[in-house]
Amino acid sequence: MAVRVTVLIAFFGLLYSALIFKLYVLQVNEGDKYQAKASSTLEQSLKPVRGNIYFTDKTGNAIPVAINKDYPSIYVVPKDVKDDQKAGLAELLSSVSGKALADLETILNKKNDPYELIVKKATDEEVGKVKSAGLGGANIGYNSARFYPLGTLAAQLLGFVSADDKIGAAYGVELYYQSKLGGKDGTSNGNKVVSETEDGKDINLTIDLNIQQESESILSNLITQYKAESGTVIVEDPKTGKILAMASNPNFDPNSYSDSKVATFLNPAVQAVYEPGSIFKLVTMSSALDAHAVTPSTTYNDTGSLKLNGKTIKNWDLKAHGLTTMTGVIEQSLNTGAAFAERALGNDSFYTYVNKFGFKEKSGIDLPGEVVGSLRPLETNKEDINFATASFGQGISVTPIALLRAISSIANHGVMMRPYVNAAEAPKTLGRIISEEASRQTVQMMVSAVIANQVARIDGYNVAGKTGTAQVPNFVHGGYSKQVINTYIGFTPAYDPKFIILIKLDKPEGAPLAGQTVVPAFRQLAEFIINYYNIPPDNVSH
Repeated sequence: MAVRVTVLIAFFGLLYSALIFKLYVLQVNEGDKYQAKASSTLEQSLKPVRGNIYFTDKTGNAIPVAINKDYPSIYVVPKDVKDDQKAGLAELLSSVSGKALADLETILNKKNDPYELIVKKATDEEVGKVKSAGLGGANIGYNSARFYPLGTLAAQLLGFVSADDKIGAAYGVELYYQSKLGGKDGTSNGNKVVSETEDGKDINLTIDLNIQQESESILSNLITQYKAESGTVIVEDPKTGKILAMASNPNFDPNSYSDSKVATFLNPAVQAVYEPGSIFKLVTMSSALDAHAVTPSTTYNDTGSLKLNGKTIKNWDLKAHGLTTMTGVIEQSLNTGAAFAERALGNDSFYTYVNKFGFKEKSGIDLPGEVVGSLRPLETNKEDINFATASFGQGISVTPIALLRAISSIANHGVMMRPYVNAAEAPKTLGRIISEEASRQTVQMMVSAVIANQVARIDGYNVAGKTGTAQVPNFVHGGYSKQVINTYIGFTPAYDPKFIILIKLDKPEGAPLAGQTVVPAFRQLAEFIINYYNIPPDNVSH
């Protein structure tokens, strides 16, 4: 018995000694390291938790599209790195972090430095590379960072949060609503918290997940089919300005944004301008109708061309159509007819209406970096030819969101609404642009154009729409290249619209007409939304 007691005493004595030794190692030999990590933990605790971003669906379900997630991190303990390992470790860390070799050598040469974070959001490959190297001083920890569960979906709209705290939120909703999403840092004095952290707030967007997914799928297929350079889709409720979808291609994965070119981070819907082409005839015609300069039945003799200031305008089909009404101008998309309506309205009045439709100002959408198109030819060289070409969307430039806002006002009985993506915002009326009568007449013309051309027609529904095939300017030699940009804008039910769609396709191969590319894509997306919302037919005779 005495032997057993002696053995037990000796065993627990050794165990206690080992524990004391371990505490000594932690407190004395590695105390600085853990104190530094504790300070880092305090610093992290003073950082607010970023708010989440959600999409929705027709039933009101919230779908997370930007959340926080714990990622592995890579850090070093410079004071523990042996001199003969510093060069190799610096090269390893440079390869996994992208940091300059000289900067890492400086960090590793800090003799008393117990903690330096190298990669905040490390990939499995980077972690594996560090572990397999087996170099002392390199360690794996965990840090919270932004995660986008739907990958590339609506990437330009959302933007991203950089793993580099010096950059932070960049592009899209993440940047525009940084003050709300980001919250407020806490402060400390030494190891004592002075002011508490204020966590960021969640944001629910107006984007409908299902419409967004369908829009992106249709756009991707369209670009692939016609080998186009890029494209954009916007879906909006024209009565409120609520954006239901905003898609652009090519896009990027915000979870690995460093793998993509910076140009793909920009949102073409609000940050790119182009000549709109024949869709602008709707602005011209509705303005002329509003001013009573023409009526839908006003006629002119189309000879197929019009000469102004020594230059000749021709119709897209190079044909003369004889005696034609203003409705016929929209149905057949005649350039000479748009120029006729503009001349009936008058250059000064035309310019006033174009301004009224908002083409010299930002749309007001709650997204960063919005740009404004140009009306310069109407301002610096007031020749009749410039007003005539502007009447059918040539020589002036717009953004897709500005064009959508303008045509949405025609759809919304002449009243313009501010487009927005934050569901917490209230619809904002920007004013009446044209009379309700002028709006109704223009919509009738658009419906007639859809019936005449058939491609966008949907059984049981009055569909209002207009194509635009714009030539791409040649910025090297002047004039226009053989490349085109196809655009279609349409809405339904035409006289009580539940949604409006803009589809834009940049530089499709072979320069096809819009009727071959974006119009069938519009019909496909419109039919999806009609079925998704279960919108009742408004034209049972067709």
